[in-house]
Parts: sequence; C-alpha cells; structure tokens
Amino acid sequence: MAITSGTPWENQRMPRYPRLKKSASFDVVVIGGGITGLSAAYFLKEAGKKVCLLERGHIGSGDTACTTAHLTYVTDIRFAQLVKVFGEARARTYWQGGATAIDAIETIANEHDIKCQFCRVPGFLHASLHGNKAEAKQLADEADLAHKLGFDARFVETAPLVNRPGILFSNQAKFHPMAYLAGLAKAVHGGGSVISEQTEVKEVEADPLRIKCDDLEIQCDYLVIATHVPMMGISGLVSATLLQTKLYPYSTYAIGAAIPRGRVAEMSLWDTSDPYYYLRIDRGTKNDYVIFGGGDHKSGQLGDNNAPFQDLKKTLKEILPEAQVDLRWSGQVIETNDGLPFIGETAERQFVATGFSGNGMTLGTLSGMMARDAVLKRENPWQKLFAVDRKKIRGGTWEYLTENVDYPYYYLKDRLAPAETTATRSVQRGSAKVVKIDGQRVACSRDSAGKLTSVSAVCTHMGCIVHWNGAEQSWDCPCHGSRFSPDGAVLAGPAETPLEPVKLPPAEKAKSTRSKNGKKPAEKGNRQLATMHKSR
Repeated sequence: MAITSGTPWENQRMPRYPRLKKSASFDVVVIGGGITGLSAAYFLKEAGKKVCLLERGHIGSGDTACTTAHLTYVTDIRFAQLVKVFGEARARTYWQGGATAIDAIETIANEHDIKCQFCRVPGFLHASLHGNKAEAKQLADEADLAHKLGFDARFVETAPLVNRPGILFSNQAKFHPMAYLAGLAKAVHGGGSVISEQTEVKEVEADPLRIKCDDLEIQCDYLVIATHVPMMGISGLVSATLLQTKLYPYSTYAIGAAIPRGRVAEMSLWDTSDPYYYLRIDRGTKNDYVIFGGGDHKSGQLGDNNAPFQDLKKTLKEILPEAQVDLRWSGQVIETNDGLPFIGETAERQFVATGFSGNGMTLGTLSGMMARDAVLKRENPWQKLFAVDRKKIRGGTWEYLTENVDYPYYYLKDRLAPAETTATRSVQRGSAKVVKIDGQRVACSRDSAGKLTSVSAVCTHMGCIVHWNGAEQSWDCPCHGSRFSPDGAVLAGPAETPLEPVKLPPAEKAKSTRSKNGKKPAEKGNRQLATMHKSR
C-alpha cells in the first residue's frame, strides 16, 4: 500500500469566512484560528463579548490540523513526578484541568450538534515498548496515587495489544478535531462576532489597543494571542524574548494505518519510553484505523527526518502485523522549562497560551476558559499554577540551562562551519541546500519542476542558520524551532517575519538554468506539510 503525506482529518470540509473589509472595534480580538483561539472566541462570545478572530490562513490550518486528537488528562510528566515537585494539590489541579476540558468539549459538541465523532474510551499508560517490562511496581504505585487523589485509575497486569503492565484510566476520549473546529467556528461567527480569514497581523499597539493588518486597523479592549508560540504583541521585546527562551519546540511524527474491523476495541495508549509512543484505535465502516506516533526530537536538529517514520512503521508492525500504513505526517509540540504550560497575561489586557506539550486539545480548550475569566476579571483554579510570570515553583533551572545551550551552540557552529556548497547547480530537483553566495548563506530549494527558490538562511528570530527538513520540505531553525516554507513564509514561530528573498547574481542564475536542463535524474520531492501539534 502506498504511503502518502497527509492526515486523517484533511478531507473535512471547513467553513470559509471573508476577510474584514474595513476597520472596526470589538470587545476582544483573538489572534489564531486553532483549538485555542476558537475555544477562547467561543467562551467569550457565550459570556456576552463581541469578538473578532483573526487567522492569517484558514481556521484549523495550523497545528490543530495535524493533531492525533487524544483527549486525556494524563500529562507527559508522570503523575508521581508532578506530585513530587509540585505537591498533591497542584498536581491534582493540573489533571482536573484536563478532565474539565474534556467535559467542556463533550458539552459543546452535544449542545451544538457537532458531528465530531466524540466518544469516551479507556486510556492506558503502559511500560515502554522497548523496555524490559520491569515497571510494574512503579506503575502500580502511580495508579494507587492517582486513585487516592480522585482519578478513575487502576493498575492492570497486561494492557491491551502491547502485553505490558500499565494503568487503566477510564473515561478518556477522542474526536475528529477538524469537524469539531468547523462546528465551533459556526457557533462563533455571527451575532456581532466575526471570523476574518486571510488576515495577517502586522503590528500591535497599546493606548488604545490596536491590531494592524495591512489596510485594516482593529481596536479592542482586550487581546488574546493563540498562536502556538506567542507573538510579542504589547509585552515588550525583553519580556517576550524571556518567555520564548522557556519554550522548547520539538518535532513529532505520526503514521496512520488500516486494520481489520473489530480486531481491537477503541482505545488510546501511551508508553513510558522517552520519547514516548502514543496510539489510538478508531472504529470504521469497512476497516478500523490506527494512528501511531512518537519519535520526538528538538526541531531542526535531526539529520534524517525520514528515520522516525521508519521506526514508527517497524514498531507498529510489531504490535499489529496486519496494519497497512497509508498516511504519515509530522509537526511540533512545545515543551516548557518546568513542565507546566504558560497560560495567562503577559501584559495588561493581553493574554497568551502556549507550552501544551502532548495535551494540546485539552489545554487549548482550558486556555479558552481561562481567557474568558481573564477578560471578565474572574479567578479560576489554574490562574496561579499556569501564570506566565510565575516564580520558580519547581527546580526548572537545570532544564532551562540545558535546553537553551542550543542557541549559542548552533548559532556559532553553523556560522563557523562551511556552507554545504557554493553553487546552486548542486541543488537537485526536490531537494535543498544552504549555499554560500558572495559571503551570504542562502537557503536554496528546487521543486520537482526545477524551479529554484532562494531566501536568506538566517532565521529572523535570533539569527541562527536554518536546516532543511527533507521529510516536510521546510526550513527549520535548530535554536528555537521556527519553521519556514521553501519560499520563506513562517510556518511556526517564535519567528514572526519571513526569511528574506535573495536575488541571485547573474552568474548563479546561469548556473541554475543549466542545472535544470542537465542529464542527472530528477529526485522526487515530498509534498509540503503544515506544522503539526501532536496532542494526546
């Protein structure tokens, strides 16, 4: 069976919304049309606010489009570790936030009759797929701890499919994320609130609070930034940069495969590997479908971006030999220095939400509720725990130092190292290289038709040299994880500015033309993918 690039959600028909035709005023502006932005807009509209949601592309076209859509309160950080470093009350509050979000999604889907295939399923955290199965005692203790603190958890000697000890968490869930977003958007748009697509924010000013989008200027009383990695907005350069140094983008990978109908029950599973594997089973009409992911690594720092897909296929075949893999995709998750998300105000009247790790769907929904409470100046249980300006509540200093060593390392390494080539003719069809031309490092890529695209190889965030991601046909920054399309457009932050186009000198243009007509066999390129937010 042929394997293609794409997700199981991409055939969902999404509503389209026109760009605002003139400047206007609203109570709240929300930037970003994914799960976080649309959830915030929904809860704010329900609270009586007049909301304008701005999306630079189309709703759901960013990270949410590529989620694996697990809905669970089980976090990437093990519950026992959360209790150890934060205490029982904070750990319980964190997990209760995920449970609250799942209930909210279920309620919204039912109230608005959103056909998003929401269903409750059991979730299993099990011993590592590549381990020695010797984690039973640790998992049993963790199950007892979670149960003691109010969660429906119990130890099982053997988790389904994997023949390993684990913890059964009842009443987890899964859904079709794009169908849910489509329904959420329809509930937001209208009645004084609007969604404006194809609207890129260029500048944010304070006093009065104004968002500038080319020919449009939108005034508001409050701003919610829901852009995966937050824009600076009105928080100031130093404050925004400090927050970004506490965010660590990781690439993650997933494959989809058909399996015989009824082979296994619908469920979700996650193992204890580092990085961990995650799996969900969906019931189909003719076949069932399995989504299997993992292989996380810091963005821009893996030489062969096809290797994780090969590992996933091999490992899935060991679990389900009959699985017929037909899809693959990848993207980003954002980790933080202390393991908790950053959700709250970065400046007066400016709210951000980021650092969701593997829980994007639940924490994105919870962020929407927290944004509503922030606008209404209401307290909520997670406000202090997830505050962006929180003081050190766990020993995050070492994680902060080890993660940010990447910046000076790659900044110096890539600038001192020789470029991959000094001639554009060495860039074959369907490939890319960093070329040194007249002392400048140029990111050159050639599509399957032979067209050469050249942009600056210097990331517009903090000046690192981008690396080519052959699996996704994108330029990735190894320092802070920004991603760019071959023509330099921003796919994922923290960069907010595209890579600058580079005009090749006449000599290089001539070389490039000759290379397109050469006799070397063309290399087939992969279709460019959108950035993915793996969310359990």
